[in-house]
Amino acid sequence: MIEACRLVDLPPGESVRVSAHVPIAVFNVDGALYAIDDTCTHQDASLADGWLEGCFVECPLHAASFDLRTGMPTCLPAKRPVNVYPVHVYDGVVYVDTPPTEGVA
Repeated sequence: MIEACRLVDLPPGESVRVSAHVPIAVFNVDGALYAIDDTCTHQDASLADGWLEGCFVECPLHAASFDLRTGMPTCLPAKRPVNVYPVHVYDGVVYVDTPPTEGVA
């Protein structure tokens, strides 16, 4: 698992980008935490910079939308899903269950 942030630093409606084997975006949707690949599968844009509406994030580049629960795109131009990762909170710290970036302990 990799550390993403402190829970108090990720209020509802916000997201954070985390360095891992690929960039990961962690979202707080009314207290429920979700983690997905940060890069849109249509074009290289950060989904952490997108617009959050419920359990969906809209890419800031071309308005592709992804379901945070499944990673599946919900509209064009994205056709491929993003990976979804389990999120855990221990002692007020948010962790993502994914391999760390090479060289990071």
